[in-house]
This record gives sequence, structure tokens and C-alpha cells, in this order.
Amino acid sequence: MSSSTLEKAAPTLDPAPEDYRRRAGLTVDEVQTPRFLPALGRVLRGSAAILAFAALWEVAPRIGLVDAVFLPPLSTSLGALADLVSSGQLTEHLQASLTRALVGLSIALATAIPLGALIGRSASVARFLNPVLELFRNTAALALLPVFVLILGIGETSKIALVVYACFFPVLLSTITGVRTVDPLLLKSARSLGLRPLQLFTKVTLPAAVPTIFTGVRMAGAASILVLVAAEMVGARAGLGYLVTAAQQNFQIPAMYAGIITIALVGLAINAVLLLAERRLSRWRPTS
Repeated sequence: MSSSTLEKAAPTLDPAPEDYRRRAGLTVDEVQTPRFLPALGRVLRGSAAILAFAALWEVAPRIGLVDAVFLPPLSTSLGALADLVSSGQLTEHLQASLTRALVGLSIALATAIPLGALIGRSASVARFLNPVLELFRNTAALALLPVFVLILGIGETSKIALVVYACFFPVLLSTITGVRTVDPLLLKSARSLGLRPLQLFTKVTLPAAVPTIFTGVRMAGAASILVLVAAEMVGARAGLGYLVTAAQQNFQIPAMYAGIITIALVGLAINAVLLLAERRLSRWRPTS
């Protein structure tokens, strides 16, 4: 049998794994490193400050840097938070606060966005309303709390009205800015395609202004919680602000910090939801 016949009969060996990596343009580190590790590293780096703060909160009372009576360890506050959840008290207070905040924020959005779009498009309307808007937007919402209570009473209406007032102006001003800063070339191109004024606004102006509008919406989301909690501390029988004040007055310090932690988590959750909504409504934007 000839040597060429033996070569044909010999089995063909698969290339070594290194050959596959070389052909694919991959290094050994890229092949061996799981894909989730870079993402995990980014999460840990982003959470480093929070973890350090939590560790300091836990350790400082235990080693005597602060009085544990007035600042209990984080684990003690989390235990009080778990007790509030299991007893159902936290659910009651959280539901009351979220209802007030969401209703007030919704009313503010429903009124501020159309009015802001009108002011942004009409110079005459802007000149007419600008003095009144400048007067009220520079007046702190909490300074008007006694006025709202006197006119609307101490019930739910005054609290929701205060949230509406606090959320209205950030959304209004961002809407005006967003409408006024739409690319003129984009509007000119849309008009050349024969779009009517209403179509031009709904299909071009409003979508282009969404990123700027949501800057104000996110500010309003934070303001809705901050203002509401302050209002609940003054006159309420339910809500996160009432929970914090009642716990402080009864010297239930861990429960007080549990309420504060809940308020912070609610603020983070609202901001995350608004960020998600912004991404969904502005999917046309290039991702960075």
C-alpha cells in the first residue's frame, strides 16, 4: 500500500481548542471569562458607596461612635422594618402615601404637559401667563401648606393638592423647554411632507421633546414623595410621614428609621419606573 493511500486512510484529527480561539479572534481570557462577570463587576462598583454606608451604619453604634439608642444598628432597623411588614402596618401606610402621590402626580402631568406645550408653541400665551407662573413657581410648596389646609381642610384633598402644586412646575417648565428646542430643520421637513399642525405636534414635536419633558417628570416624582411626607407629618392618620412622626413621638427609634428606609426605597422605585417609561417612549433615540 502506497504512502498516499495510508495518508488518506489515516483519521483526521480535530484542531486543538487553541486553533478555534485563534480562528475566532478570541483570547484565552475572553473564552474562559463568563459573560456575567463584567456586569456583576459594574453592579458591585456602582453599589460600593451604598455598601460602605450600610457597613458604617451597622458598625458605628456597636463600637460606640454614636449612641445606639438614637442611631440603632442597621440590622436592628431592618428588623423593625420586617416587623412592620409582618404586622401589616407598613402596607397600610405605604398604600396611603402612594395613592396620594400617584394621584397628585397624575393630575400634574395631565395639566402641566398640555399647558407647557401651548406656552411653548404660542408666544402670546407665554407673554400672558409668564408673570403669574414666575410668581408661583418661586413659592415653596410647603409654605402654602397652611393655605391648602385652610381652604381644602385637613383631609386627603389638601395633601393631593399640595402634591399637584409641587409637581406641576417642574413638568411645565421642562415641557416648555422641550417644545421650544425641537430642531427647526425637523419641523421644516415634516411640514414639507404635508403634515397638519395637529399631526406635526403629535408625531414630531411631542416625541422630540420627550427626553426633556421626562427630566421634569423625574424631578416631579421626587418632589411628590418629599412634599407628601412633610405634609403627612403635620396632619394625617396614615402614611409614611405619619409613621415616622408617630414612631419618633413614641420613642420607637428603630421603627422611625424603618420608615425612613421605606421612604428612600419608594423614591428609588419611582425614579426607576420613570426611567423605564422614558426609555420606552424614546426608543428612537440612539443608545449611548
